[in-house]
Amino acid sequence: MTRRPATIIDAHNHVVGDHPDTLELLARHGVKVLNICFAEADGSWRTQMREPYARLSQRYPERYAWCTSFDLPTFEDGYVERVLEGLERDLEAGAVACKIWKNVGLEVRRPDGAMLLVDDALFDPIFAYLTCVEKPLLMHVAEPIACWRPVSEASPHQVYYRDNPEWHMHGRTDVPSHEALIASRDRVVARHPGLRVIGAHLGSLEHDVGAVAERLERYPNLAVDMSARLADLMTQDGDAVRAFFLRYRDRILFGTDVVMRTPHASLGAAERARQLAVLGRTYRDYFDYLETDRVVQHKGVVARGIALPDDVLEQVYRANARAWYGL
Repeated sequence: MTRRPATIIDAHNHVVGDHPDTLELLARHGVKVLNICFAEADGSWRTQMREPYARLSQRYPERYAWCTSFDLPTFEDGYVERVLEGLERDLEAGAVACKIWKNVGLEVRRPDGAMLLVDDALFDPIFAYLTCVEKPLLMHVAEPIACWRPVSEASPHQVYYRDNPEWHMHGRTDVPSHEALIASRDRVVARHPGLRVIGAHLGSLEHDVGAVAERLERYPNLAVDMSARLADLMTQDGDAVRAFFLRYRDRILFGTDVVMRTPHASLGAAERARQLAVLGRTYRDYFDYLETDRVVQHKGVVARGIALPDDVLEQVYRANARAWYGL
């Protein structure tokens, strides 16, 4: 029988779970949540994410931690200095890491009109600072490869791109390719070997664990989280996925990426119960796939679980987040 660790770290989530019912659910599953900030163009991330996530971690440190971000480039004098000052304040306030999001590479443009990529020299002092203070960088670069393909009902991402067409790049000629974005991320990892980098969502190579493995072999300072990519794993050969977890047991972090940014205490009872049912069901799906060989259904994909050994579960569920994020 699988022995799940007493504490599981969900190393990639967005849940303002400030209600006793949420805390009870997390305690029942033994989960501590790392809430992740990401910077949007309007700057609202500080009030919508940074402030509530920091408050939660201060009030309930046994259940929450948080990862900050930094404002998108303005290409004005003093930008980098302002970012570094903000990072210093946030790290002093308890942030355990910093995130850079997919809008760098797919949305933000330089003054000359070219798309700004994550390996632009503008970011080097920021990455160097994180290296110096020994804080990791969470990188969500690119999107699933399905983003550049026609929407297909066979894809686990068809609902997302149907509902968020602004992030569907199929047929567009004004954005970089998936390959170009991954290459820009790889150059950052190579250029800053002392920086711990976590590639969100299996490093945006979720369609192919072999491609993820190639990067983990190439870059010892790189790890990945599996957040929001359970269905992608389930579409691949189960033996290959299990072998991937066994081989890179110290480089894969558990995460779910459930987005519930409205404080649960402000919701009505019915809506809060609905959201908590979604959160609980998500954890059960991930646990069943990782821990058992039962048939699992998740987001329309059906596959048999990979039944990882207890020592591997301990690393994926808890030890890797402690090692890579210092939790």
